[in-house]
Amino acid sequence: MKKTVISIIIATTSIFATVNVATTYNYLGVVTKAIGGDLVKVDVLANPKLDPHFITPKPSLIAKLRREDLLIINGGQLEIGWLPPLLKSANNSKINSGGSGFLDASGAVDMIDKPASVSRAYGDVHPDGNPHYALDIHNITPIAELISMKLSQIDPANSSKYSANFTKFKTRIEKLITKLGSTTKGCQGKKVIQYHELFNYALDAFGVEKAGDIEPLPGISPSSKHTLELINLIKNQNITTILQDVYHEKRTAKFIADKTGAIVKTVPHDVGATDTADSLDSFYTEIATKICQ
Repeated sequence: MKKTVISIIIATTSIFATVNVATTYNYLGVVTKAIGGDLVKVDVLANPKLDPHFITPKPSLIAKLRREDLLIINGGQLEIGWLPPLLKSANNSKINSGGSGFLDASGAVDMIDKPASVSRAYGDVHPDGNPHYALDIHNITPIAELISMKLSQIDPANSSKYSANFTKFKTRIEKLITKLGSTTKGCQGKKVIQYHELFNYALDAFGVEKAGDIEPLPGISPSSKHTLELINLIKNQNITTILQDVYHEKRTAKFIADKTGAIVKTVPHDVGATDTADSLDSFYTEIATKICQ
């Protein structure tokens, strides 16, 4: 009888020593660690300095996925080109889509840029909408809340801790949004050129107009004709800023800048994408500063 009682106490306290969590991208890992604290061990699958659409499926990633209790993905088909083969090889049913240890963070946000139809004629479009929603700081709190709810679901004994950590996180982000207000205040109406359809969420949040993309279509390399059209557009509309990400080629943006006098600004797409964006706070501060100033 005593052994039975002891077993019940242990079972209701927690079934996890720590919850093993894999996240596809670094920002999700940072948020998960903030919510889970010492109760979670986080493995991030993608290198934040590389193209998030194309990650090499290394054997080491398969080994990590085999032992995970929870997998958190960005969703919006951003991982469609590299995650499915890894999951198939890992053969961990609980972290597959629909499993008890699977979470799609895109369920916490309203995605924009949903195409009316999907065709290669429109480039590499995502049928669910633009998956780069994490670049808008206003989306990170609902994502954190969803992660808190999921951790509480699979580790109910520690739900109060996850909830308390989320409350702290929410307050921290609210303070950061207020702090960034002075940076983004004069941003409305500004026009920019970007390389890829990457910063749309941040541009919408700041009231900035995207005048054009260096890619003529998502995933399609710029042609000479399109590049010359952008040069004329920049000159005619007095555009001063070109937003460049860390993983696309840099030559075209530099060429356009040399011809127009516009300034190329490298903006991070994930926490750790640049050396100076190594935390959530510095990540969102750098996005706001590079776009608005």
